[in-house]
Amino acid sequence: MNSSLRDEYLEAMGIRQWLLRDKGRPDNDAAASASQSGDDSPWLALQDLVSGCTRCALHATRTQTVFGTGNRSADWLVIGEAPGADEDRQGEPFVGRAGQLLTEMRRAAGLERDAVYITNILKCRPPNNRDPQPDEVASCHDYLERQIELIEPRLILAVGRIAAHNLLQTDTPVGRLRGRVHHYGASGIPLVVTYHPAYLLRSPLEKRKSWDDLQLAMQVINR
Repeated sequence: MNSSLRDEYLEAMGIRQWLLRDKGRPDNDAAASASQSGDDSPWLALQDLVSGCTRCALHATRTQTVFGTGNRSADWLVIGEAPGADEDRQGEPFVGRAGQLLTEMRRAAGLERDAVYITNILKCRPPNNRDPQPDEVASCHDYLERQIELIEPRLILAVGRIAAHNLLQTDTPVGRLRGRVHHYGASGIPLVVTYHPAYLLRSPLEKRKSWDDLQLAMQVINR
């Protein structure tokens, strides 16, 4: 990415400073769903299970399930809360205004899209975008665990309160969870917590903190 484009992304985030990165790799958003090496059958089987899932009542109100998108061998696994109205219509996570901001954050950090896989705690939209209920989270848990197992990420970025609380099994406020490295699962995958882009749209002064969170995550990856 050239410096002028990076300036635009950082300006959209309200950030004036950034980490230097390797400029040798081109930014290629079209690579998000590019062909992956290896056997696709486990992914196809899982996606079929999710698309036909009736484990909880959300299947009756969804337009479609929202499985995930990105590189299935990504170093970064970004986990959000649940699909919203735009995601429910399009079948992809983070495609609304919050998703656009997440994209700007990723680009400002120098992350190519094919370095990231994005999914949610829930695969179906809760009515009126309400918080997920415990039985709904439990119904999707095995799907998320299987995604993590298949991806084998080097880092999980938990985006927002719902994701952080469910992944870390805590009710500690996000403001106290961010700023340090947690670990997830038996393999101890490093996990960094940050604010949800939807919250940042409402509270733009907090963008600086989310940028700090991304820098922390980048330090973990670069170790």
